[in-house]
Amino acid sequence: MKRGLVFVISAPAGTGKTTLVKMLKEEFHHIVGSVSYTTRLPRANEVEGRDYHFISTKAFEQKIKEDEFLEYAKVFDHYYGTSKKYVESQQEKGKHVILVIDTQGALQLMGRFDAIYIFMSPPSLEELMARLYRRKSEDEEAIRTRLSWAEREMALAPKYNYHIVNDNLKTAYDVLRSILIAEEHRNR
Repeated sequence: MKRGLVFVISAPAGTGKTTLVKMLKEEFHHIVGSVSYTTRLPRANEVEGRDYHFISTKAFEQKIKEDEFLEYAKVFDHYYGTSKKYVESQQEKGKHVILVIDTQGALQLMGRFDAIYIFMSPPSLEELMARLYRRKSEDEEAIRTRLSWAEREMALAPKYNYHIVNDNLKTAYDVLRSILIAEEHRNR
């Protein structure tokens, strides 16, 4: 393709979206991820420029004023945003760009930005809770907050073009991979 596509993926924390997107990028070398900007502090295993661009609230708000974001949202008291310039430059190179963004950001884009919208959900809230506890990256209160947020996010799944339930990693990957291949061949 001369111009790459944009795939917007939203999912509650702990659903497996990062793992699935990593698998997709390893198989298809014409796929790139978009590294979001955020005002939150990095977690122990996160690397600047690979996982996020970590910036101050003041710097983020300046980028908002300069219209540098394709979308942005405030989630759990921290900003997250997607660089408009990066996405456009990758599309011009024929790369498909995957945006892993919150439902707030995806809803901002729907209807005004041409993309393929994919929602991923866990098989149940109980399973999501178990996954969040296993990853041991947040305390009890943060997990409760994420579960409450996840319930609201999962109610938005019908607004997306596709809905993948990740109850088996291989099956979820096969579905995601199939969506990519089908969208590359869709008449536009």
